[in-house]
Amino acid sequence: MSEENVNLVRDMYDAFAKGNVPGVLGSLDPHIQWYEAENFIYADNNPYVGPQAVLEGVFMRIVTDFDNFAVTPHEVLDAGDKVVALGTYSGTHKKTGKAVRAQMAHVWSIENGKAVKFQQYTDTKQFAEAVTS
Repeated sequence: MSEENVNLVRDMYDAFAKGNVPGVLGSLDPHIQWYEAENFIYADNNPYVGPQAVLEGVFMRIVTDFDNFAVTPHEVLDAGDKVVALGTYSGTHKKTGKAVRAQMAHVWSIENGKAVKFQQYTDTKQFAEAVTS
């Protein structure tokens, strides 16, 4: 099951990179609990519960706020019923023109072939500075 969990998470990152948001959302449990890092620019409504909340509260805001936003996982690690992804975020804030390149860690909890929980860790200060004129 662990290899399947790793493949599920890799497939979500691939889908996100291709702009296939429905492909990402389809891998989320209907009751997923999605946590942005504390003090992150999109953590104001933590936890986001359900794919629609993730779409509206996170993904749509990213598209609105950033040009060329990318999540690049460098490692995807098997941790049993959890999968840990280590990588980088990059993009340019549309209003300020400030570029971001920040390390990230994501911890995914997987049950029955769906992501049931997501926890983000990243450099929140870098994002806060990017959105400030």
